[in-house]
Amino acid sequence: MANKKKQQLPPEAQHYQNLQKKREIKRPIVKNCIKAFLVGGLICLFGQLIATFYIYFFDFTEQTSGNPTVATLIIITMFLTGFGVYDHIGQFSGAGTAVPVTGFANAVISSAIEHRTEGFILGVGTNMLKLAGPVIVYGVFSAFVIALIKTIFKKLIGGM
Repeated sequence: MANKKKQQLPPEAQHYQNLQKKREIKRPIVKNCIKAFLVGGLICLFGQLIATFYIYFFDFTEQTSGNPTVATLIIITMFLTGFGVYDHIGQFSGAGTAVPVTGFANAVISSAIEHRTEGFILGVGTNMLKLAGPVIVYGVFSAFVIALIKTIFKKLIGGM
């Protein structure tokens, strides 16, 4: 809290702020960043191994191996989430599991599992779309804006 705002607080509140500051648990930021980096990197490495598997054993190209790789990662995440393993990985690594596609799959599947008692349509379907809907909308909108910018720059550079 800024000193200016702190001076405006009554003495009891200032005392509480000081007490809170003394007892606040210091977070190991560097350690957390390293764990997130390593676990996120391992997930991406695992994804690359899956893609390489599809390229060598199923005659996919580098361009066409992406879709089955993502689908495989989502299916693996679904099982790990269902058995409760992915939650432990997420607690250990923090943001490391949230960044790859597996983090999004975990979030969608977790909400589906949580609301399954409400039924398939009103429970699972509705609550999955509460999370997935905004992500899809923002993803499509971002792709549109990037494509529009690319098209404008291409016309400007090509027109010169």
